[in-house]
Amino acid sequence: MEIKNLRQAAKRILKAVKDNEKIVIYGDADLDGVASVIILKETLKNLGGNVVEVYFPDRETDGYGINKTALNFLKKFAPALLVSVDLGIGNIEEVKLAKKLGFKVVIVDHHEVLDKIPSAEVVVDPKQKGDKYPFKAFAAAGIVFKLSEILLENKMADNLRNNFLELTALATIADMMPKQEENEVFIKEGMKSMKNSWRPAIKVFLETEQEYQNFDQQIYKLISILNVRDSENDTPVSFRLLTISSSKECEELIKDLLEKREIKRQKTEEVARQIEEKIISGPAEAIIFEGSSNWDFNLISMVASILCHKYKKPTFIYKKLKSEASGTVRAPAGVNSVEMMKKCKKYLITFGGHPPASGFRLKNENLEKFHQCLLKNFKNS
Repeated sequence: MEIKNLRQAAKRILKAVKDNEKIVIYGDADLDGVASVIILKETLKNLGGNVVEVYFPDRETDGYGINKTALNFLKKFAPALLVSVDLGIGNIEEVKLAKKLGFKVVIVDHHEVLDKIPSAEVVVDPKQKGDKYPFKAFAAAGIVFKLSEILLENKMADNLRNNFLELTALATIADMMPKQEENEVFIKEGMKSMKNSWRPAIKVFLETEQEYQNFDQQIYKLISILNVRDSENDTPVSFRLLTISSSKECEELIKDLLEKREIKRQKTEEVARQIEEKIISGPAEAIIFEGSSNWDFNLISMVASILCHKYKKPTFIYKKLKSEASGTVRAPAGVNSVEMMKKCKKYLITFGGHPPASGFRLKNENLEKFHQCLLKNFKNS
C-alpha cells in the first residue's frame, strides 16, 4: 500500500524530466519545507531534470503557501511544472491562477485538508479523503523522501539515501511530528547517518559543538540554528547552510547563526514578557490572542509555543502589517487549531497547518471579529 497519488506524482515528474520540461520547486521556508526542497532538487539533479527555479515565499509579506505575489514572479518561467512541497493543500484559488499562467501543478503536502482539494494535476497528502495509507503523521520531508525512492529506484545509492534520511530526520524532529512508526525509523536511521555525515553543514557543526556531549542535544541545537529566520536573496538561511559545499563557509555561517540565535532568544523572552503582563492585568479569556506591529515576525512562532506550553491555552500571536496581519497558532493537546479557524474562516484570507501548530492571515479590520468568533466557538465546543 502507498500514499494516495504518490506514484502518480512520480510518474508526472518523470515525464517532465524525460520531456525536458522546466521545473519549479516551491517550498515552505521552515526547516521541513527546506529539507523537502533539497531532497527533491537533488533527486531531480540525479535524474537530469531541468530545475529552473527554487522558490520560498516570505510569510510576512506574501502570506503562507502558494500566493499571487509569488506566481507573478514565477510566471516568467511558464510553461513549466510547478511542484509545491510542504504547502499548497489550502490554495484553491491560487492553483487556479497558476494554471491560467501556464503551470502544471503537483502538490506534495502533509497539512490538514480544508474544505476542498485544489485542482492540481496531482495532489499528494495522506490526510486527503480516500487515502488509505495507515500512517498519516509524516513531515513533508518524509513524504518527499518516499517520493524520491520511487523516482530514483535503483539509482538511489546508499550514500544518497542516508543523506536524504539525515534531512528527513531533522525535518521530522523540527516539525514536531510524532516519533512513531515510519517517523521513528526515519529519525533513528537519519541520526545514525548524521554521525558520519558528508554534508558539510552537519559535519562542521558536529565537529565544532563539542561542548555538547549528548548527541541528541547537538542535533536539537543544530535544528535551533537552522530555524533562525535569516533570508538572503529570498532564500532561507537553512537552505543556504545545508547546500554549501565549502566547510570554511559553513564554519563562518554557523558562527553567525549561533550569535543570532542568542539574540533571538533574548528578544523572544521580551515579547513573551510583554504579553504575559497583558494576560495578568487583563480579563481572563479561554484563549491568548495578541499582536503588535512592533514585534519581529520571526519571533512569533516561538513566543506562541512558550505561552501555549505555560498557560495550556490556544495561543494566537500575530504581526500587524500595514493593512493585513499574519499570525501563528499553537494549541494544547486535544485542541485542533485548524478546526477552530475553520469556524471563523469568513474573517480570514488564508489559514492552515496542523492541529497543534498552524497559521493565518487576515485584514486588520477583521482582527477583533476573528478574536470574538474564536472565543465564542471555543466556549461552545
